[in-house]
Amino acid sequence: MLVLLPLILTLLPAASAQVVGAATGFAKGVTGGGTATPAVPSSIAELTTWLTDSTARVIMLDKEFNFIGSQGTVTEAGCRPSSNTCPNAGGQDAINGASWCTSGGYPSVTVTYDKAGTTFIDVKSNKSLVGKGSAGVIRGIGLRIANGASNVIIQNVHITQLNPQYIWGGDAITLAGSDMVWIDHCKFSLIGRQMLVTGYAQAGRVTVSNNEFDGATSWSATCNGDHYWTMLFLGSSDLVTLVGNHIHDVSGRAPKIGGASTANTMVHAVNNYFHSMGGHAFDISTGGMALIEGNVFESVTTVITAASSSAGGRIFNTYASGNQATCSSGLGRSCILNTVSSVGGWSSYATSDFLANFSGKNVQAAIAVASVKASVQANAGIGHIGN
Repeated sequence: MLVLLPLILTLLPAASAQVVGAATGFAKGVTGGGTATPAVPSSIAELTTWLTDSTARVIMLDKEFNFIGSQGTVTEAGCRPSSNTCPNAGGQDAINGASWCTSGGYPSVTVTYDKAGTTFIDVKSNKSLVGKGSAGVIRGIGLRIANGASNVIIQNVHITQLNPQYIWGGDAITLAGSDMVWIDHCKFSLIGRQMLVTGYAQAGRVTVSNNEFDGATSWSATCNGDHYWTMLFLGSSDLVTLVGNHIHDVSGRAPKIGGASTANTMVHAVNNYFHSMGGHAFDISTGGMALIEGNVFESVTTVITAASSSAGGRIFNTYASGNQATCSSGLGRSCILNTVSSVGGWSSYATSDFLANFSGKNVQAAIAVASVKASVQANAGIGHIGN
């Protein structure tokens, strides 16, 4: 027994670690798997079973779970979209997802892709999925929280390598018909399609905090080494807090808010660090509302698309000190100025009527913008929660 004791002690920390901290912003109060005993899955099959069953769970990832090859590969007709102006030299061809190639009339090419990447694990209610240190990786498949699932925490997990060479290669996290979801201290890289997407059904109350959206890629829809498909929010009744995230080397939809006839999505983007973006960050359209405050934008070609000014969305971007107090009635405090450096597409957007929708909600606090860059660089992404 004395011989075994040291081994037992080394296993306990991995098995007993819990979610670190608590959600702020719109998803404040989410508990995930609550006080369920943390457990480490032994295989991709067990991980899938635990995420998809009806039991409240705290699931710890202490290694990489690689789904590539688990469902085989597919070879079929895809297409070369007009965006791929650098074929075979850093561009993205496309899988015919949702008949996108067919409806677009793009020239056909043969594509071979990993099937698992185009599918997802359907995460059920009352789950916490937590990575241990920097070890928790899900490779080759995404997660979907949908069809009434709620009260889910995904923390300190790296989701990567979903057919990054192809548009429609896979989405990292999908929310559709969900509520109370906290995505915290995760990393997203080498994703074929969206890193984070809400469907047309409501995503509900969502907090996206302290994540790294790493768009560096060898397959870029904009042929510049930057991933285009970053975040797409289209839900019919959504409240999304984006706070403390590190968003870099992306070229579009960072985020895209609204654009569907049923969209009703309000995004509070506060204290994020956007940099090295060879394209646009915000693109706001019909049904989209964006409060943009206390963010740092560095070397971003276009902070807000020109089309956003007339596409039917509503934007307040705390452009000057004179309009900071406009937020007071809805948020209970003044808004924080953003800072910009080496950017384009930055001008005043002062539509403020939607700020009344913040009243009575869990509104994210803001730190001074002078501290944002250093704070995000020190904390965003995996390996920073101390477990």
